Amino acid sequence: MGTTPGMTEPSELIDMTARHLLSGYRAGTFSPLDATRAVLARIEEVRGRLNAFVRVDTEPALAQARAATERWRAGEPVGLLDGVPVSVKDTLLQAGGPTLKGSNTTSERGSWHEDAPSVARLREHGAVLVGKTTTPEFGWKGVTDSPRTGVTRNPYDPARTAGGSSGGSAAAVAVGAAPLSLGTDGGGSIRIPASFCGVFGLKPTYGRVPLHPASAFGTLSHVGPIARDAADLALLLDVISGADHRDPTALEPPAHSCAAALAEDAAAGVKGLRIAYSPSFGGQVAVRPAVAAAVRAAVTRLAELGAYVEEMDPDFADPIDAFHTLWNAGAARLVAQLSPGQRALLDPGLRAIAARGARLSALDLLAAQEARIELGRRMARFHRRYDVLATPTLPITAFEAGREAPAGPGPQRWTGWTPFTYPFNLTQQPAATVPVGTDADGLPIGLQLIAARYGERAVLRAAAVFPAAPRG
Repeated sequence: MGTTPGMTEPSELIDMTARHLLSGYRAGTFSPLDATRAVLARIEEVRGRLNAFVRVDTEPALAQARAATERWRAGEPVGLLDGVPVSVKDTLLQAGGPTLKGSNTTSERGSWHEDAPSVARLREHGAVLVGKTTTPEFGWKGVTDSPRTGVTRNPYDPARTAGGSSGGSAAAVAVGAAPLSLGTDGGGSIRIPASFCGVFGLKPTYGRVPLHPASAFGTLSHVGPIARDAADLALLLDVISGADHRDPTALEPPAHSCAAALAEDAAAGVKGLRIAYSPSFGGQVAVRPAVAAAVRAAVTRLAELGAYVEEMDPDFADPIDAFHTLWNAGAARLVAQLSPGQRALLDPGLRAIAARGARLSALDLLAAQEARIELGRRMARFHRRYDVLATPTLPITAFEAGREAPAGPGPQRWTGWTPFTYPFNLTQQPAATVPVGTDADGLPIGLQLIAARYGERAVLRAAAVFPAAPRG
């Protein structure tokens, strides 16, 4: 198999999904080396404007791409992603370089020889690892800025935030700096930036993707894919799912491939799918008119395609107190392991929530766990009637970069503007965001799709009717 020079321009390659790249490799139209060079050039082009990468692994990526090109030329590709460029959030270990987690408390010294389970799966499947993407310190908040790496910006307007905590990953996918990225999500950290940056993101069922080392935020934190369309989400989820001996909470692989199931569902689309549409959690959330209109139009589209859609709110009050108890306790655990000198280097917001967490009692934690179990019970009952719950991903679009919350009155912590995302980390359900339009400023709007635990198939089936995200 050989590559014909000049057949495909670099700008075309960076606009392709992972599946389209694989089809091109198979046909010999272009090679993994062509695609990787185009992606690396794109990273350099946008790096100063967006600040989405902690580091770019140029030479290792080119070496991996050359090896993949030779495998395709010999007709012997490995795995499901051979030669596809992928980026990785810098909270996940990747052998060969430090994982800094956005923190000046992390030393670059050490052997750095271990991959996180999801990164190891990428290697096994031949992916080309192009670099590590930015995160707020230890992934603690819903925007991406940190003392170590500064502010990550939105591809649609660099004066706005990319969201977080997987903001670098979402921004990278949005601009064609690799079609796939790994993110993490403890309270919306995949869905928030994917919504703000106009791409697709999926928080799988907790345990679907193994995690090591364990997150300080415990079983709130999930690993998942960010991509330009639902089929690529399914493809990457197939690669990174399954048990790993380092994570005793990990699930066995699903009985069927997510990508294969999505292909099986393609003919029917969403016909017969039972969808509950909750525009504001029963009036609990103030949603901006442009967001509400775009989400309603998207839900109407699902109904037009044959889904049974009913406006119905899930039966729960805002679980913010339980979430804050668990989240702040995790922050306190992080800080407890640091010296006083290291604590002085932390993001002030992280120090503040850690101080709150340190004042919590065992009884507080048990009460939060009881609230979490009750919320899970209510949602399990809700999904006996509905396959999917549809909501806005966020009630707003991207705001000023460098802030934790929009300027003006109202809550100044990130959880104050993410009421649709964090409840489903408490319940450990799969939840995706898909882009469904823009506001008057041209900023993306997301639709969130949630299913019962282990219900990734229903989420992806609904997400797949929406077109691939354009390049930002």
